[in-house]
Amino acid sequence: MLDFPRWKQLWLWAVTLVACFCALPSLFTVSGLDWPKALPAPVINLGLDLAGGSHILLEANPDQVRRQRLESMEEDVRSRLRQADPQIRIGEISSKDGSVSFMLADPAQVDAAREQLQTLTQGAGMTGQRDWDLEVRDGNRIVLTPTKAGIDQAITQAMDTATEVVRKRIDALGTREPTIIRQGAQRIVVQVPGLKDPAALKALLGKTAKLEFKLVDGTALPSDLQQGIAPPGSELVPYENPAQDGTVPLAVKRLGGIKGDRLTNAQQSFDQQTNAAIVNITFDQQGGAKFAKLTTENVGKPFAIILDGKVLSAPTIQEPIIGGTARISGNFTVESANQLAIALRSGALPVDLKVVEERTVGPDLGADSINKGVIAFGVGTLALMAFMLLTYGRFGFYTNAALIINTLMILGIMAGINTTLTLPGIAGFVLTIGAAVDANVLINERIREERARGRRVIQAVEMGYKEASRAIFDANITNIIAAVLMFLFGSGPVRGFAVVLMIGIATSVFTAVTLTRMWVAGYLRRERPADIVL
Repeated sequence: MLDFPRWKQLWLWAVTLVACFCALPSLFTVSGLDWPKALPAPVINLGLDLAGGSHILLEANPDQVRRQRLESMEEDVRSRLRQADPQIRIGEISSKDGSVSFMLADPAQVDAAREQLQTLTQGAGMTGQRDWDLEVRDGNRIVLTPTKAGIDQAITQAMDTATEVVRKRIDALGTREPTIIRQGAQRIVVQVPGLKDPAALKALLGKTAKLEFKLVDGTALPSDLQQGIAPPGSELVPYENPAQDGTVPLAVKRLGGIKGDRLTNAQQSFDQQTNAAIVNITFDQQGGAKFAKLTTENVGKPFAIILDGKVLSAPTIQEPIIGGTARISGNFTVESANQLAIALRSGALPVDLKVVEERTVGPDLGADSINKGVIAFGVGTLALMAFMLLTYGRFGFYTNAALIINTLMILGIMAGINTTLTLPGIAGFVLTIGAAVDANVLINERIREERARGRRVIQAVEMGYKEASRAIFDANITNIIAAVLMFLFGSGPVRGFAVVLMIGIATSVFTAVTLTRMWVAGYLRRERPADIVL
């Protein structure tokens, strides 16, 4: 139990010194000293409540999800019935009153159409309901109506996807440790520490980045466009056309285009001829094949590049584009092109997000909290060290040394794994340090008991560490379980508290049990005392 070969001592000291070294850059920063640039500098990030930053509350419109489901179902119905064998012919599809309905050209195909369309519906979670109700009216009219369970499931999926897209976009900006969580059914909270001006962040998060490529309807009459009338099967999209001095409506085919969800990459670049900022995009295999087919079949025709419901440009297809790549041009600056590339790379938001609340948190409160936390930690630690030294003598000195190393190791590990320290994290830090001596108190008191029973010094120390370690590990395992649960089910500051608690428990057990045992074993081998003062 007290046998520590040289290799084990070297290993324990190496782990300890590396962890303590990682804490030095953070201590230098707090002290206002310059850390040598030639050395690695892992530093603990401060959360929004300590460093200040931006708080933004985003809200989605669930009606948009409902409209998207109707549009998607309309396109799926056309495609499925067109591919049926034999083909099922239908009339014009209507999506009024929140349902998709159409007439069959041949009433005898009702059963075949029902069988084909039934595959487009699925179960809505664990509700036991389908996401769409399918019914036949008047013998030859089929009506598809979304159920409440299906809509709720679609909104939940859309918000989960939107949360992940927001996370990717913020990470692409290079900010550290943002807090991005769902709030209620249709809101997302975004907190970015250290960001004082949220304008660029809001612009990026407010961009849906829904990219579409659609053919321009050349049959539209200019007089109809001016009156806001689109030909059947087409829709009007605003187009800021410099050649016509202002924004004009452009008629594009409503179905049959390509969506930006087939993109695999997007990068800001420059046009080789004009040196204007552009965005180069790359499709996946399926998207590239579809884009090649679209451009091959429509050479000489204009097609519109639509972003978030606005036409960026409407070039004419000069030749088939079969390489799976394309470029988006417009009146971009380098910054706006880069933001668009980030938005396209991270994926389109499935629903528009509107900023309903924003505020900037100053660092003053955080600095005051840090100062008071440092004072509380310093006073508590000094009092604790004095008590341990007076109560346990040499063994109290070992406990105090372990306490100091424990503090440095917690800071070093937090800096090394790039965690964020929040105000609850400071509370967890102070709590962990205060409880770190519990293990040594158990060990020292157990050694006292063994000496009182008449055991020799080495036997008493060995039994003290052995018997006390069981209670120490049992107690800390329960704390670890609680911390893991807080981390998994908590959010924001609660997770920060859990992270500090988990790290603190691991380092306190390591320093209080393993390191002190190594020091005591070395003392006993060197001095071979006849008695110990406890």
